Amino acid sequence: MRESPNGKSPTVVEVRRGAAVESWHRGSWVLVDAAGTVLDGAGDLATPVFVRSAVKSLQALPLLESGAAERFAFDDADLALALASHSGEPCHTERVAAILERVAAILERLGLGVDNLRCGAHPPFDAETRRELEARGEEPTALHNNCSGKHAGFLALALHLGVPAERYLDPESAGQSLVREALGAMCDLDPGGLETAIDGCSAPTFRVPLPNLATGLARLATPDRLDAERAACCRRLTEAARAHPHLIAGSHGRLCTALSRATGGRLFPKIGAEGVYVIGACGADRGLAVKMEDGGKRGLHALVMALVERLGWADEDALEQLHEWRDPTLTNHRGLEVGRLEVRLP
Repeated sequence: MRESPNGKSPTVVEVRRGAAVESWHRGSWVLVDAAGTVLDGAGDLATPVFVRSAVKSLQALPLLESGAAERFAFDDADLALALASHSGEPCHTERVAAILERVAAILERLGLGVDNLRCGAHPPFDAETRRELEARGEEPTALHNNCSGKHAGFLALALHLGVPAERYLDPESAGQSLVREALGAMCDLDPGGLETAIDGCSAPTFRVPLPNLATGLARLATPDRLDAERAACCRRLTEAARAHPHLIAGSHGRLCTALSRATGGRLFPKIGAEGVYVIGACGADRGLAVKMEDGGKRGLHALVMALVERLGWADEDALEQLHEWRDPTLTNHRGLEVGRLEVRLP
């Protein structure tokens, strides 16, 4: 294996053109149980990584535990969107808008709407939605931000706790303090010692070692060791994702949705920016965390699929449904096969 400059992250995916290696992707991965025991893995398991959107499920726990979700009538589809890095399709943007309308109505804050989301705007990830928006001459709004569902949940949590709308992302606010505490507890880390920074959507993000990140997902997916209230909240979140897999990512071309659909919700997958990916195996007492050194998706998707197969997390029918994600063939613009991806696991 080729080693990274620090000697910790091995080459996990090779890109071959013809018979020669043209490029390679280095990365690390770890499999744990809900007690935090490392069962398998490779690479740098000690250096913390910014978890980015991979922990939206853990960040959503206070929304349920505080009573905010009940107060603002969040259903399972709303909760799935709070966990999402969505494609900005109408099924996503219309539901975020509806959440904001409910929050505004219940609190009689007549002006509460899209402008209160502080995630910023970017074009929809979904190409068809993006083309339609451009054809209408419309600019993307914060609703199209892939994190808008999370922000709607954060906003509801903050207002439920009496935090002004404009402060809902303040790391020291009551809502974000609960988020930090929940993430620390689930990942078996001291919340006060978590290193933080600002995410792409302007929310706080945290730096966590891969085994701890995987532990958080193992506990979410198999919450038997948790207290009854938190366990019930974990089960509701994973059930929301199972029932609405298209809301956690997109209707097409998104690995998270594909994995959830193909396995009937037995896997709870979530991507994070810069090459982070996590999977909780529901009821199986396992959590997986992956980090690609180059922060890209090409090697990430190939490695995740190889690990899903290696761990026996998808049966033959599920693997057939996931064939487009498993195909290692690289083609050019004429459709000619020019190379392939090869995953290297120890």
